Amino acid sequence: MFVATGCYLGKIPFAPGTFGSFFGLLLCFILSGIYTGWAVFITVIFIAGAVWISHTAEKILKKEDPGCIVIDEMAGMMVTLVGLPFNLFTAGAGFIVFRLLDIIKPFPVRALERRLGGGIGVVMDDVLAGVMGNIILRIALLMMG
Repeated sequence: MFVATGCYLGKIPFAPGTFGSFFGLLLCFILSGIYTGWAVFITVIFIAGAVWISHTAEKILKKEDPGCIVIDEMAGMMVTLVGLPFNLFTAGAGFIVFRLLDIIKPFPVRALERRLGGGIGVVMDDVLAGVMGNIILRIALLMMG
């Protein structure tokens, strides 16, 4: 539960997903200092672990996708920024874009969330939101020159 809740940040009674995403920013900062290929590999391993941890936490809590599980937001934030330069702009814009996509859940994010169950359902909608966020940031960076 400690890991699933992002060191208990998910237990904060308001905006647990936002706090989990902040924790994800810290992980992104750490990953930004290593070779991109390794950062992608670590992110994929993190996602796999997040699926297992989320599935286990759901069983413990006897609740489907409870808000206190924030490891999915951490994974989504990592996907949003992986392979991008980590600076004030990308960190801030990435955080805002990911949170908006995670909250609004545009197609196909909501459809994926509804289709998948267990830990994979908890995590993969955030991963898809992260992929969308990463693409949006890449386009923004290209347009800025």
